[in-house]
Amino acid sequence: MKKILALGCLLFAVATVNGQPYRLWYRQPAVKWTDALPLGNGRIGAMVFGGTTNERIQFNEETLWTGAPRDYNRPGASAYLAPIRKLLSGGKQKEAEELAQTHFMGLKSEEESRDVWLKKVRSGAGIPGNPADPEDDDGTWATMPVPAYEGWESVGYEGLDGAVWFRTTFELPAGWQGKDLILDLNRVRDQDVTYINGVRVGETTGSEPRKYRLPKEALRPGRNLLAIQVLNFFDKGGIGGYKDTSRHIGIYPADVPAGDKLSLNGHWKFRIQDDDPPAVGKYQADYQPFGDLIIRMPDLGNVANYERELTLEDAVSRTRFQAGGVGYLREVFVSQPDQVLAVRLSGDRPGKVSFDAILKSPHEGFSTRKIDDNTLALRVAVRKGALFGESWLRIEANGGRILVTDTSVSVSGADDARLYLTAATNFVDPHDISGKPDRTCARVLGALSGKSWEVLRGRHIREYRAYYDRLTMAFGEETDPKPTDERLARFSESPDPSFMALYLQYGRYLLIAASRPGTQPANLQGIWNELLSPPWGSKYTTNINLEMNYWPAEVLNLPALHEPLFMMINELIINGKETARKYYNARGWVLHHNTDLWRGTAPINASNHGIWVSGAAWLCQHLWEHYLFTGDVVFLREKGYPAMKEAAGFFCDFLVKDPATGRLISTPSNSPENGGLVAGPTMDHQIIRTLFRNTARAAEVLGADDTFRQELLKKEQQLAPNRIGRYGQLQEWLTDLDDTTNRHRHVSHLWGVHPGDDITWHKSPELMRAARQSLTYRGDEGTGWSLAWKINFRARFLEGEHALKLVRLLLRPTSGSGGSYTNLFDAHPPFQIDGNFGGAAGIAEMLLQSHDGAIDLLPALPALLKDGKASGLRARGGFELEYAWKDGRLTTLRVRSLAGQPCRLRYAGQETTFSTEKGKTYELDGALRRR
Repeated sequence: MKKILALGCLLFAVATVNGQPYRLWYRQPAVKWTDALPLGNGRIGAMVFGGTTNERIQFNEETLWTGAPRDYNRPGASAYLAPIRKLLSGGKQKEAEELAQTHFMGLKSEEESRDVWLKKVRSGAGIPGNPADPEDDDGTWATMPVPAYEGWESVGYEGLDGAVWFRTTFELPAGWQGKDLILDLNRVRDQDVTYINGVRVGETTGSEPRKYRLPKEALRPGRNLLAIQVLNFFDKGGIGGYKDTSRHIGIYPADVPAGDKLSLNGHWKFRIQDDDPPAVGKYQADYQPFGDLIIRMPDLGNVANYERELTLEDAVSRTRFQAGGVGYLREVFVSQPDQVLAVRLSGDRPGKVSFDAILKSPHEGFSTRKIDDNTLALRVAVRKGALFGESWLRIEANGGRILVTDTSVSVSGADDARLYLTAATNFVDPHDISGKPDRTCARVLGALSGKSWEVLRGRHIREYRAYYDRLTMAFGEETDPKPTDERLARFSESPDPSFMALYLQYGRYLLIAASRPGTQPANLQGIWNELLSPPWGSKYTTNINLEMNYWPAEVLNLPALHEPLFMMINELIINGKETARKYYNARGWVLHHNTDLWRGTAPINASNHGIWVSGAAWLCQHLWEHYLFTGDVVFLREKGYPAMKEAAGFFCDFLVKDPATGRLISTPSNSPENGGLVAGPTMDHQIIRTLFRNTARAAEVLGADDTFRQELLKKEQQLAPNRIGRYGQLQEWLTDLDDTTNRHRHVSHLWGVHPGDDITWHKSPELMRAARQSLTYRGDEGTGWSLAWKINFRARFLEGEHALKLVRLLLRPTSGSGGSYTNLFDAHPPFQIDGNFGGAAGIAEMLLQSHDGAIDLLPALPALLKDGKASGLRARGGFELEYAWKDGRLTTLRVRSLAGQPCRLRYAGQETTFSTEKGKTYELDGALRRR
């Protein structure tokens, strides 16, 4: 046991070399999910809470989603394209949006009729007695906190939908007797029928505020009963009350509007009447949690010297504490080579490891069963969906006793114990759900036979570090090490440059954990989600969020992790071609602003933001960038160019001539997610112009399709150009409609500045100044991912101190807008992982840029980062750089050529260009002189 603990200490020492604490660590267990530490191998994700007597490890498997294979495209949609365009051209935006909402949005999944179910629950079926009757006994009912603005899911009832009765009582004040009262509930989701002392006083469907008159005839001196039947069909059920929690739900006299209110905030009695409502139609599917591994050690006694950590160098979570004279160590990692979540519990005294473990899931009807004397299985099925899955847990121990039943695992008196968990679903691909998850689990665990913990951990670390070790970064040294939550709390006020290096490496860590070759791409929450109804479905939002996830891939030296996105693109092309044909009578492929596991490509949600046509074109930017960073002509020929050509072909057919200017424009579309359905948003034109230009360049590199290449170059010149408006701003739309007071989180019309290169200081300085003016008007504050994007903008404007200001806003404890959670997850809020990836890329953009005709070194370096070194940053043209700087000045530089292209460097007014050979390294000094 002493050897085990010594090894843990050694690994800690490795993680803190050179004064850089590349770890997240805390002095207390996680309380909330966003305190827990994330692990993953691209397919299995885990959140480790680090509990002592009760450890929770919540886990996901990447292919457990709602929904099923189906056609997302609305038949006959193309017949409405011309009328929508005509309405927009005539300035009738509202009418265009109404027509599009009815006839142009994609199809929802099958929705079951509510009539029979509503009749059943309103008749009282499923609940004894009459809950509205004051004499009805609720002595056995449970209690729930009321209100819950984010739904009863947020107060412990995840996955609950259906008919639920609530009851509470209040004492009628003597001065209110003989008066009508007003009951103010504000928001109830989705329907309610409300009673006072058995008398129905109101019924409402929808989101409008509930204010019901309580007639004096129905009120009694003393105690009165309020009973509410809440009918919720999907997500966020219950009595929501006010988002401003200082405002209470309650009762007040009708003759004193909003006067002294008798608060009804508190714990109400509740009883579920029917938790199986009819299915709600949905445009796209939701990513789902799989389950929880719970480990209980109830007899520990007092706990001391607690610490939990995640070390980025080896992707291992550790929890250490002492209890009852024993030093305990719990290690957790998720192995890609062996496809398991691995847990080891050990103590520094023999025979002191005893615990019980269970598997559970938020999915209704989950079950567990014993497989053999060392294995417990969990089976889950998605409600009203096509997918199901199994997770198998295998237990091994040195010494002691193992007992496995159909419901739990017990280990007693062991020296140490190892738990290996794997999971799988019946998903094969977007068109095939014939997988056998039990066979997959059996095969994975069977392959562990004969492998020791040390072997498994070694295989995990070697595979992981093959990615992680490709880049090192240091910004000074942390002279006063503190727990991560404390560093987060003080970063916006105190100098802590090494915290930025940690955050950058954490972004790389999260991408490695969420996106390995052969897996699904990272979604809105990477690979981590605990909710059955996650925010925005935890799917793939393609009007920035999915793309932002992969901004770090090339520059931060993780090009192989781009592969899942490229795999998705190949699958999206199939459905995207159908959508292009059925909606736009066009060749090629199109993708609107969201997609999911089933690769839906039709427009979804509301027409004022869901009809956005540039998703495919933006994704193709990643294909071209991969070629620019690697010089991989084979990739360009086989994967990049075919997808780019098809996307460009769509726009060749889709674009129309603007009658006012004669220019080609994109219509209908929108500037995400701002301003409604329009003709000719600036962002579209920037993306399309860049797609045409890049596809033409790719054709030239490959010596292919010269006629098509010439067509693209011609249309590129015909596209509506970027325009400068009356406030000196870059216009967001064809007409000069920008509002200088608009603080919208999207800054879509600056796409050409970043991540595109349509607008740069060397190509169009006047447009750069206009873009900077637009960003100034938009303001610094924003949601997490918006802050991350603004870091990249300010870096490209060469404004290092302003970029640092935004980094400080991103790296602050989460509040009403932006920031980071305790575990450094990005806060929209709620959690979205794109801000982590965009923020990491933004810090890199402060240190290195290569989009504007040369490699610019330290282009936006703030004073806080005056000393530093980086090894492994990559640049377009196929170069890998190692360099250092002191007191804000470049001191040394090494450039390795990956593709044998000419290298052009710029720094501090100096410029040099030299030829390179593939695989050769070149050394220069701080003045860019060759050594």
